Amino acid sequence: MKDLITGFGDQLRHALEIGANTSLKENTKKIESVLITGLGGSGIGGTIVSELTAEECSVPVATNKGYDLPGYINENTLVICSSFSGNTEETIEAFHKAKAKNAEIACVSSGGQLIELAKENNLNYIQLPSGDSPRAMMGYSITQLLYVLNHYGLISDGFKAELTNSAALVDSLQEEIQADAEKITDHLYGKVPVVYACDGYQGMAVRFTQQLAENSKMVSWHNIIPEMNHNELVGWRTKNEDLAVIFFRNESDHKRNQKRIEINNEVVSKYTSSVMEYWSKGETMYEKTFYLINVGDHATFNLSKRNGVVVEEIDVINYLKGELAKF
Repeated sequence: MKDLITGFGDQLRHALEIGANTSLKENTKKIESVLITGLGGSGIGGTIVSELTAEECSVPVATNKGYDLPGYINENTLVICSSFSGNTEETIEAFHKAKAKNAEIACVSSGGQLIELAKENNLNYIQLPSGDSPRAMMGYSITQLLYVLNHYGLISDGFKAELTNSAALVDSLQEEIQADAEKITDHLYGKVPVVYACDGYQGMAVRFTQQLAENSKMVSWHNIIPEMNHNELVGWRTKNEDLAVIFFRNESDHKRNQKRIEINNEVVSKYTSSVMEYWSKGETMYEKTFYLINVGDHATFNLSKRNGVVVEEIDVINYLKGELAKF
């Protein structure tokens, strides 16, 4: 896992090669909306892609993380089914419901039922390399989701340079990233992490909490500014030194949100002494997002060691799947 996190730049470059070497059939439908359906490490990739492409994409891009589909799905909707294993039961059911609605379907997976369904139905698909934990392969799924959007004419080729530059940034700053991850580790160790970020970086914040759960075996929560200023901020009323707050910040965050964080810091610092701000590096939203993801991944790996847990262990998820198989 440590090698995969450190080699995140190589993963992005390899993912670009996979996308460039994949042939997709031409689309004859007019695409009026996009739904990316997937869960876990595959699902959060959809959330991140929807944020990265929000200003460019010519149609709405929504995400779906369950068995059912929204009522608006029709023949003019591009439904991208994303499941690293290809066997995620919720995504398989969503696939069949999208097919019943005659939606345009494309699949992103390493294999399993999803790739077989794509082949059987002559649908577009991009196949990912298999073998590693889905949470460690998110760079592959994000890149292929972008390739699919590009193929359907919804975004330009600009994402390719963005990913190339993001990979170079993560590589060039890897020593600094790992040093900063140690500081974040020190800040969060033995605490309940509270993760705040600004609008546009919710996918990154959720990814961090997911990694805290899976890698570090820690419960945490997140919220987004300015939304949390309209509700959660009022909940800060009781002194609790078990909480450790981290604000992920970007120089590009809206100037009003910058001021909000300053005020939020002042408020929450009355109730816990463990408050930290961490600033991204990079020039673009792509670079900042991938930089913060890599810092967070390193920190959660470090916390797994501090907590004395096996980073790859997911026994409770396997138990859940086993019990569901009886149903």
